[in-house]
This record gives sequence, C-alpha cells and structure tokens, in this order.
Amino acid sequence: MKDISLGMPHKKLGFGLMRLPVKEGGKAGDIDLEQVKKMVDLFLRRGFTYFDTAWMYCGFQSEPAVKEALVSRYPRESFTLATKLNAAFFDSLEGRDEIFNQQLEKTGAGYFDYYLLHGMDGGNYPKFEKYDCFRWLLEKKEQGLVRCPGFSFHGTAEVLDEILTKHPELEFVQLQINYLDWESQWIQSKKCYEVAVKHEKPVIVMEPVKGGTLAKVPGEVEKLFREYAPESSPASWAVRFAASLDNVFMVLSGMSSLMQMEDNLSYMEHFQPLKEEEKSLVAKAEKLINGQIAIPCTGCSYCTDGCPQKIAIPQYFSLYNEDMREHLEEKGWTVNFSNYDHLTEAFGKAGDCIQCGQCEGMCPQHLPIIQHLQEVAKHYGK
Repeated sequence: MKDISLGMPHKKLGFGLMRLPVKEGGKAGDIDLEQVKKMVDLFLRRGFTYFDTAWMYCGFQSEPAVKEALVSRYPRESFTLATKLNAAFFDSLEGRDEIFNQQLEKTGAGYFDYYLLHGMDGGNYPKFEKYDCFRWLLEKKEQGLVRCPGFSFHGTAEVLDEILTKHPELEFVQLQINYLDWESQWIQSKKCYEVAVKHEKPVIVMEPVKGGTLAKVPGEVEKLFREYAPESSPASWAVRFAASLDNVFMVLSGMSSLMQMEDNLSYMEHFQPLKEEEKSLVAKAEKLINGQIAIPCTGCSYCTDGCPQKIAIPQYFSLYNEDMREHLEEKGWTVNFSNYDHLTEAFGKAGDCIQCGQCEGMCPQHLPIIQHLQEVAKHYGK
C-alpha cells in the first residue's frame, strides 16, 4: 500500500470543510470565520494537518474560507490541503483549467497536496473520460501544482474496479464508509473498500458519521454505547469504525462547531482501533439504526443548489426521519410540524416539487428524492 502522507505527521483525522459553522440565522455561505479560525488553530495545535474542501462546498465559500482561516495564517508546509474538480461545473477542456486556476486563487495555496476528480460514479465517469481529466490531472502533478492525484467515488464496486483497472496512475480513492453503509447494497462501502485494497490504493473515508446521523443515534443505541464506554460519544464509535480499517489512510469529519472538533480530537489524537467486542457492539447498533431510518440522506446538499423551487430537501428529510422514529400514533403531533412550517417561509415546500429530476442526478446516495418529497409533503400536509 503506497504511503501518501507526504512526509508529514500521520494522524488519521481530517478536517472536512463541507459543513462549516454559519452565522446565526445565516445560510450555508455565511460562514462564521472567527469560529473556523479557532477550529483550525486547535486542529493544528493538536498535531493534525489534513484539510479537505471542494469547489461548491458551503455555497461556494469553503475555499475562500480556507484562505482566510488557514493559508494566510500558517506556513504552507505546515498543513496538507485537498480540493476537487466536480463534473457538474465544466463542459469543455478549458473549463477544467478555469476552475483549477480559480481554486488556486480562492485558496491562495499555491499547489494542492491532494486533488480529486469529484463524485465519480457510473454517470460522471464518462464525462471525466470525455474531457481527458485523468491525463490532465497527471499534467498538474508534473507541473508541481498537485502532489497526489486521486478521486472520490459514489458508485458500485464494479464501476470502481473498472476505473482503477484503466487508471492505475491515480494514487488514492476517497470512499463513503460508515457502519450503517458497510453492507448496503446501494452504497456498497465494504465492496468498494475491498476493490481499493485489491488495487493497492490507500483509502480516504468520507461520511464516517453519515452526515450527523451517527452522532445522534436512537436512545437504545446510545444506551448500548454508554454502558460499554460512558465517556465516549456516539460519533466516536463511527469515526473509530472507519479509522480501524487497515488500508484507510485518512478519515474526514465534517465538523461544524468547536465542540464537535474537541470531541473528535479527544479520541483521535491517540487513536485506538476497535476491539473485537467493540466491533460486535457496532454491528448491533447498525441493525437497530438501519431499522429506523426512513430516508438515508447524509445532508450533503448537493441536491439543493440547482433546485428551481428552492426546496430545503435535506432539512425536510431530517425532520421527517425524526418523526418516523416517534410513536406518532400516540403523539399525533411533534414540534417538527412547526419546524417544517418555519422552513417553508424561506424555502419551497416539499409539495412544490416539479419532478425535474436534477436533484436525483446530483445525489451521491442515489435516493429517489422525488418520491421521498411526496412522502414528506403528505406527512406535513396533515
């Protein structure tokens, strides 16, 4: 397995910059930079160095936040930075470079330690081939603008095997891995991980906490964990599950508060892999949780940027999932009915969906979003 640590101290936790804290009452792009600076300071002070951003994260404001909170405040050699080229935002050979050059300018980084072809799956793969992105990425490496070329992947193990067979020059792969998706027939975390191992590619993990789902687990699961390790948070079990896999090089956590970062650092600074009895507890938790999730949305918000009706899809799904865990036949009403009404004051209602399908084309979880919006609309229309 290739070492892609670039000679820097190798701690397995990376700072995912997709869910940064926002100012009170703000939207995704209204980043609370002062809090981000404190998070960056703490992260580096504790010996962690890996930062992961992308072109469209936080309403296209994540990369500028990197410049202000990290690049302009620390020596370039003191951290490693990853960003990505997403297929949705270019339609020409020139478009690749336009985005790349803007990313260099927005981050001020000078070069990228890791650069990924973003969100590869069976649908996007042909576009990356059409515009010769694999050779283009190697040219960036030859120019000293990229140190390690790789890609993030949302698709089947079969397609991943096809890509890695044709493009052995790519040095790593980023996969969605968490204990809920490990055996999933849709996400295929385990199967994709095994393909990466077969091709001897180091793995970077995204969505280890599944968009926060594994940080806020059902009461019976939290009790299960607390009885074994009273001081350990539910999120710690999820991150440690991913980090315990032999060929995982880095685990990204999309931290959105200083409190979340302090929790993650508390158990990842001196990381201990899961013991066998802990793996058994995680397997039990997976069965309990998967039996209760109505819509397995991670809250990435890829679906919302192009929505013509401006529907708050992830927020609605989160409310709906919470309600589906309640005994509504007894309660009849939850506070989420009011929360839904408040959201519709700023966003389109679930029932406003015109079924254009753009959201489903962008969803890395391959969810039938249109169908789920109909379910949400029916539920909150009561």
